[in-house]
Amino acid sequence: MSLENIRFSYLPFQELSLQQLYQIMQLRQEVFVVEQNCPYLDADGKDQVGYHLMGQDTNGQLMAYTRLLPKGISYEQYVSIGRVVTSPKTRGTGMGKLLMQESLKAIEVLFPATDIKISAQSYLIKFYESFGFQTVGESYLEDDIPHIAMIKKYQSA
Repeated sequence: MSLENIRFSYLPFQELSLQQLYQIMQLRQEVFVVEQNCPYLDADGKDQVGYHLMGQDTNGQLMAYTRLLPKGISYEQYVSIGRVVTSPKTRGTGMGKLLMQESLKAIEVLFPATDIKISAQSYLIKFYESFGFQTVGESYLEDDIPHIAMIKKYQSA
């Protein structure tokens, strides 16, 4: 899998094609529900107010995805990046890093000059710290998986 062949784009929910929406839900379920053995309600009512960042290969297959939400949806004072997921086919290729870089670029365009909060799976703390996120508060269980809140403060250039 060559990362040079991955094209990123983001759309609001209303502009997603049925095929794009299907691929998003399929990838999220493949990883979060099946692979992580974690039955939960993925369709949480937030998709409709968010932007959906998609990394697709040259065949249009979804390889990476994040959901970008404005302030007041997941967190009152923060924009958020959630449902961070890469296809199992891309593991170990650097796709996760590229996905987060693209997500942060998109946040800067969609919601400029704002702080970002995420709910990170605890084993990924170092990964998110590499992008400037810092842990806040205590760890907690979300769907029986250890998580911790992390915040990236906006820094002007």
